[in-house]
Amino acid sequence: MDVGGTVLLPAVAAGVYREELAQALLSFKRHGQHQLGNSLGRALAGAVRAGTEGTAGILLVPVPTSNAAFLKRGFSPVHLLLRKVSRELPDLPVVNVLEKSGAGVLQLPGGQKGLDRGGRARRVRGSMRVRRRGRNKVAGHPCIIVDDVLTTGATLSEAARALHLAGAVVTGAVVLAATRPPDSAGAGAASVEGRGKGHDLEKNKPRKDE
Repeated sequence: MDVGGTVLLPAVAAGVYREELAQALLSFKRHGQHQLGNSLGRALAGAVRAGTEGTAGILLVPVPTSNAAFLKRGFSPVHLLLRKVSRELPDLPVVNVLEKSGAGVLQLPGGQKGLDRGGRARRVRGSMRVRRRGRNKVAGHPCIIVDDVLTTGATLSEAARALHLAGAVVTGAVVLAATRPPDSAGAGAASVEGRGKGHDLEKNKPRKDE
């Protein structure tokens, strides 16, 4: 963690959040097209495989979905995709230990859309915690945080902060899609390494679904 409280994490993305990958993810999340989950799950599994290569005993920790998003969709996209990942990578346990704390989230019109990295970080700071019963599961263990989309890294940084306070050893993050190509990722809350064909898609980026 740096002095500003931002966790610097290496992150692996299955692709860039553009064109086919973005449209498929939005259709899966917004319109319940769960048939897309198989291919999205395979893409995420490939990124997880790349992000955990050479490291033993890794735990996969999903970023929690907000209550509002869960009520709207009726499911958590990340958790659903991780079920498919677990079928391909059964030796990597998924531990659902993070939860929204109900504190620290600055309510702004339009949510996080339009906020820069600093604004997003301030908005989510203190918004996650490790469940009391989950602390023993992660304390002292290497963990990879898993989310669907990486924008500025603020959400991943907050998840890493909460895990760090619970004694976990956060080694990085894996996402299905990143909003920037790997070669444009500069210094910030997360550095991105692209995996898969999605990182070649460069045009017509749809708006990220929060």
